[in-house]
Amino acid sequence: MAREHAIAVIPGDGIGEEVIREGRKVLDALSSIFGFKLKYTDYPWGADHFLKTGVTMPDSALDEYRQHRAVYLGAIGDPRIEVGLLERAIIAGLRFKLDLYVNLRPIKLYDSRFCPLKDKKPADVDLVVVRENTEDAYTGIGGNFKQGTPDEIAIATMLYTRKGCERAIRYAFEIAKGRKRKKVTLIDKANAVRPQDIWTRAFADVAKENPGIETDHAYIDAACMWLVKNPESFDVCVMPNIFGDIFTDLGAMVQGGMGIAASGNLHPGKTSMFEPIHGSAPKYRGKNSANPLAAINAGGMMLDYLGEKEAAATCEKAIGGLLTSGRIRSLGAGDHPTTEIGDLVTAEVRKLAT
Repeated sequence: MAREHAIAVIPGDGIGEEVIREGRKVLDALSSIFGFKLKYTDYPWGADHFLKTGVTMPDSALDEYRQHRAVYLGAIGDPRIEVGLLERAIIAGLRFKLDLYVNLRPIKLYDSRFCPLKDKKPADVDLVVVRENTEDAYTGIGGNFKQGTPDEIAIATMLYTRKGCERAIRYAFEIAKGRKRKKVTLIDKANAVRPQDIWTRAFADVAKENPGIETDHAYIDAACMWLVKNPESFDVCVMPNIFGDIFTDLGAMVQGGMGIAASGNLHPGKTSMFEPIHGSAPKYRGKNSANPLAAINAGGMMLDYLGEKEAAATCEKAIGGLLTSGRIRSLGAGDHPTTEIGDLVTAEVRKLAT
């Protein structure tokens, strides 16, 4: 009997539906090739649904997601809705309420022509970021007092727990064990933000338990410099939530742009969520011009998480081959129709499997 994986799908807003459609096209090809089944359940959450019903994402949906192996998300955000309302309800809702404590972001350059850095090659840009995903300033602890007056006060609490730091750090070390360099770099700002010393101490304790892993430390400002100057110095990086948000977007540019960058939001062993890291780009909606490679990459990450390692490797190899050969010319919007890229990747995975 074929292996079956239940997948909850939230296409979301803007280009989300288009890029997820192409991602599913590739996923379906891989499932037929490698002998497993994907059982999709579609969910309507997003701007159109909210404007019709006033519902963002009900809590009852979370119990349904827990009956699935993974959630496949397109994009969330729409200028017709209050800034951040949908993102907090849906993306943050998934991350916090399913306790998806790791945001996993591969930063990989497939071809030198996509890198804005001089003389950098694919071997120089191949790192993985483990971003703690459920704490820090994103907890929403704080608020505004005397809003709209000259005396207004805004307070945001950066919250860190030993459990939160340590489990993200441990995951980073586990990732490093499966990589060639076996190096983990902690990135924080504990010299200026002293409570972040909790990260420094937790990292030191976990490092003692993993003597075969090389360790390094960098402050976030220096790490951003080095990512631009010497990306080859990084292998696996682990960092607090807010720094990870910034560092990974910089990494996306180093690898060629948002059109290729994907992420996993993980609670290892439980329902986890996978998404492209680009936004919803409403201006491109319905134009068949958005690049779906990030969504396809996210689908590949999802397969890897589900244990379909060979299918995931084939997906990545297909994307890499299309980029290095020039059959996919760019990572931005408009150079290829969305459907064309989906068809190219689908044909390539079939070719690789023969």
